[in-house]
Amino acid sequence: MTERHDDKPKTHKKKSFKEQILADLQEARQLRQQQHLAEQVKEAAAKSEVQDNQDSALANKTDQSQLFDEDTHEVKCQLEEKAQSALAENRIQTEVERSSIDEALETIQQAFTPETLEKQEQESYFVRATDGVGSTGMPDIPIEMLYEEDSSEDSQETDNSFEPEPESPAETEEHLENTVGRKRQRTDNLAKRIALVLITVIIIALGATGFFVYHYVDSAIKPLDKTSIKYITVDIPEGSGNKYIGQILEKAGVIKSATVFNYYTKFKNYSNFQSGYYNLQPSMDLDEICSLLKQGGTAEPEKPALGKILIPEGYTIKQISEAITKNKADKDALTPFSSDDFLNVVQDENFIAKMVEKYPRLLGDLPSADQATYRLEGYLFPATYSYYKETSMEDLVEQMIATMDSYMSSYYDTIAAKGMTVNEVLTLASLVEKEGSTDEDRRNIASVFYNRLNAGMPLQSNIAILYAMGKLGEETTLEADASIDTGIDSPYNIYTHTGLMPGPVDNPGLSAIEAVINPATTNYYYFVADVKTGNVYYSENYDDHEKNVHKYVNSQLSE
Repeated sequence: MTERHDDKPKTHKKKSFKEQILADLQEARQLRQQQHLAEQVKEAAAKSEVQDNQDSALANKTDQSQLFDEDTHEVKCQLEEKAQSALAENRIQTEVERSSIDEALETIQQAFTPETLEKQEQESYFVRATDGVGSTGMPDIPIEMLYEEDSSEDSQETDNSFEPEPESPAETEEHLENTVGRKRQRTDNLAKRIALVLITVIIIALGATGFFVYHYVDSAIKPLDKTSIKYITVDIPEGSGNKYIGQILEKAGVIKSATVFNYYTKFKNYSNFQSGYYNLQPSMDLDEICSLLKQGGTAEPEKPALGKILIPEGYTIKQISEAITKNKADKDALTPFSSDDFLNVVQDENFIAKMVEKYPRLLGDLPSADQATYRLEGYLFPATYSYYKETSMEDLVEQMIATMDSYMSSYYDTIAAKGMTVNEVLTLASLVEKEGSTDEDRRNIASVFYNRLNAGMPLQSNIAILYAMGKLGEETTLEADASIDTGIDSPYNIYTHTGLMPGPVDNPGLSAIEAVINPATTNYYYFVADVKTGNVYYSENYDDHEKNVHKYVNSQLSE
């Protein structure tokens, strides 16, 4: 093997895959050129030797003329044969060396085919490039060197002692292109996998965020604590907006999120929240809280109630006895009160006497017990009442009486000026409450009753008959209402008796009371309501009234 020596030692650096191939091929090419030059020199030397032999033979022939021509011809043939043999031997040696170089190049190219490279990736061994090359000087090539990647230092610096020629075999260039293509494909596949992972992560993140937001909003709409029974008093200042109210409620621990409250009230179009003090519970959902905020709070803080009882306008005492058992604050809950306890209290004469003494202007002219079904009928103001742990049944009934007294206090002087009693006003108002559905109808109906009373005509209202029968407040058919027994023996029969009943037949609301105190001025003596639409039609004489009855009642009963 031929060794190469530079003028001065240099630090050997790792070459890249491509540089190593080109270096080996260049070195093989240089060795082949050197062999070709050696071949030419040897051939020239052989020709020169033949020529010298010929010249020497001719010189000998001239100097030795005594030699025979046959000898001269034999010597010439021998010399030519010797020269030809030398040339042939030289050609054979040259062909052997050239074949060795070609075999070395072919060995290198075969060593770098894709199949060989793939195999060498799995096995670590050395390819001896000089096998069969002879004296070409090809170095041993470690397979690990062929696969080393370019380092950042190698990519920036080059070995000045070796500059490969730009030309390379077609097979090597194709292999390099394939290698670059495979690397690019691996890079593209890696990029696709990274993109797929990123997209998957983003989708999962969006889904998780959406689920979290939905769960959070859903939980914020529901009660903060379903099991809580405590009340929290909050003060809503006048002019507060939804956003500020939400912040107050969240800070007080009534709701979970002020932001959700703000957007939810806008979505549900809740507005016109009232100022005041409210007793709220964490067990209330947003709809319940908004409903209370629209009703309005109290001017001063009040202690929290255990529940609420709703008494609608026009309810009788019998209906109220059922209503007090239901807790309005919780549809599925009951109050600690019973119907029997309520009826016992409102009929207890000792309790009534105590109330008359406490509220004389309201209860000073109550009907007698032998005439009225319930003496306190009509004196219990319809409203929503709160009850507490210490609230008794007597406390609850007194609260209803006190509320009626509070509303009626502004009318006591007016009633006295009209020459009427509170009992008469409330009795007439109890009829107006059931007969009319609008404020205008109530004032017109009140005028009809006043006109009939002034004319000495019976009021002839079915409301009083139904109360006497114990059916007021119950649902009845049109046929049953039309066939009512107007001859029933009862002080409440205002078909046979002129004037008013002994007392009210229900507990009227403020609108009916005001209609009686300030009625419309009309000449009507009759009215009838359409059994289908509820519209009220008035007339001044009986003939017109009969036509209206036939048109709006009897004709529709026969259909």
